[in-house]
Amino acid sequence: MKKIIILSIFFVLIYAFVIWVQTTDEKAEAALRKGINAVKNNDLSTAIINFTKAIEIDPKYAIAYYNRGIAYNSLKKYPEALADYTKAIELDPKNVNAFYNRGVAYNALKKYEEALADYTKAIELDPKYARAFYNRGVAYNALKKYEESLANFTKVIELEPKYAKAYYNRGVAYSNLKKYPEALADYTKAIELDPKNVNAFYNRGVAYNALKKYEEALADYTKAIELDPKYARAFYNRGVAYNALKKYEESLANFTKVIELEPKYAKAYYNRGVAYSNLKKYPEALADYTKAIELDPKYADAYYNRGEVYKALGKTKEAYADFAKTK
Repeated sequence: MKKIIILSIFFVLIYAFVIWVQTTDEKAEAALRKGINAVKNNDLSTAIINFTKAIEIDPKYAIAYYNRGIAYNSLKKYPEALADYTKAIELDPKNVNAFYNRGVAYNALKKYEEALADYTKAIELDPKYARAFYNRGVAYNALKKYEESLANFTKVIELEPKYAKAYYNRGVAYSNLKKYPEALADYTKAIELDPKNVNAFYNRGVAYNALKKYEEALADYTKAIELDPKYARAFYNRGVAYNALKKYEESLANFTKVIELEPKYAKAYYNRGVAYSNLKKYPEALADYTKAIELDPKYADAYYNRGEVYKALGKTKEAYADFAKTK
């Protein structure tokens, strides 16, 4: 039975809006300050209007472009944000935060190679820029370059030893590399620093499960569920762990909860079918395998297991029809 692993990445977003006087035009600076005040009032549209006014007054006002880029980024208008960060960099090539935030915008657009280039430039300008190392680790993870991801999170921890999310994400990198003891150590440190990190409990459970330490896995999935009672994947993997311990009633209950939370989740029906099969409740198992196939018509394991149930019920014709679909 396959287990689902959610390895969540926490992402560090943009830096604060700033005022760096780079203009001799008082009207341009006044417009910039009005934009900053609008931001403080959570009025990004007005902020953009004022940053744009500052740019119209002084087209070489680098910080006005930079701040408008942040406003666009906050509104998830990433192409506009990219254009403004690029202009800010053109006017001020040493603006480390402009490189960093352009990397953030590229990352949001899943342009990871471009994001990496910008984070790297930010690090060249500021070798102690912990957030740039952090987000570079995120981008490497997205590209499945786990060794590089790990190295960057290690650097973050060197610079900021109490940064819980860096330990968490290094744990993710170790998990992706199947280095589960190292992953466990990092998830545990993340939990020590941030006891409400629900994903750290969940993923530590996944690591324990991979090491066949099912009781420990159960404890962590249960804690994740306490922190987030709608955490469907925690219920799912708790069901997997109970199944491994041959506690089929408990397994069944957990997959039922997953289905309640995510009614179109084919694997939950499939695994509840497994629990019913183990309990020799064949009609219920048939119904769940059938539902899994309805949701995912190419689900070979569901066809096979439904075939096994038909075989157990003496329905040879139906059984061989299902077995044929697994070839």
